[in-house]
Amino acid sequence: MMGEYQYSERQACKLMAIDRSTYRYQPRPDHNAELRSKLLALARQKPRYGYRRLAALLERGGSKASPQRVYRIYSEAHLAVRRLKRKRLVRPAPEEALLSRANQEWAIDFVSDGLATGRGLRMLTVVDSFTRECPAIEVDTGLSSQRVTRVLDWVMGQRGKPEVIRCDNGPEFTSRHFLVWCEEQGITLRHIQPGKPMQNGYVESFNGRFRDECLNHHWFRTLADAKEKVERWRTEYNYERPHSSLDYRTPEEFAKTLSELTNGMGFKASIPPEPPVGGEQSQNGTRGQGFADAAPKGGAPLTAPCRSASGEGTTGGSDGMGNEGLQ
Repeated sequence: MMGEYQYSERQACKLMAIDRSTYRYQPRPDHNAELRSKLLALARQKPRYGYRRLAALLERGGSKASPQRVYRIYSEAHLAVRRLKRKRLVRPAPEEALLSRANQEWAIDFVSDGLATGRGLRMLTVVDSFTRECPAIEVDTGLSSQRVTRVLDWVMGQRGKPEVIRCDNGPEFTSRHFLVWCEEQGITLRHIQPGKPMQNGYVESFNGRFRDECLNHHWFRTLADAKEKVERWRTEYNYERPHSSLDYRTPEEFAKTLSELTNGMGFKASIPPEPPVGGEQSQNGTRGQGFADAAPKGGAPLTAPCRSASGEGTTGGSDGMGNEGLQ
């Protein structure tokens, strides 16, 4: 237009509605063409490599470029690797109850080990968070949620039902079968937050002692050998091993003392101020009996017994399971 109609640059740009700087623009040469072609070739060979690894390969091949320059070309070519974010379970922090009696809360967890043949072992540990008793350690090569509930049913038949079970978020403890079982039994289930095992600190501490004193100390030849040695250590833990948090008493001694204290408090609450003399009937129908024999022979005790792991010795409870604890 400028040559044909003898227009000036200003008039021609104004007529075409373009800026004069745009008309004068001269394209710059692409200094990254060679680097871009090499980067694209490497990215096709290594599609899951990020720009830093690709930059290291380029530098190893003789193409020196800063990571910032490689990243700029990497982004312009839309070579960014897509990373799928892992879906994490979000739970609120579990309630920290003040423990004051047996069977108030049980803590359960799994421990892994192996046989001499290389086959893996899984062990379910059950701990009473207050008395620190271990009523059961189930050992097998695999433990499903149905197996977990069977073990807990057996323990409940020995020592009564817990009010709360505290556990982690493993598949056995979050399965539909386990959740339905807890609801049918009327047991509150408290899952800890993911990645915070010390919210279940009682069983984690027990598992540490279990691994240090039993699993690391023994060599398991067969599954039967592992069950026998683990059960022997569990009995020693409950009846012989002094526990530092229990004033160096065994869990069985602490549970027995607790049972005597709670039973004694229950008797005092049910006895009239003046005990009857010999030959006179008291309010509950007994004749001349002291405080120790004041409970009715055929009725339920004032506090429920809570048997220890092996069925020897009792701990006090409050749900009236039987009268063995009075003997």
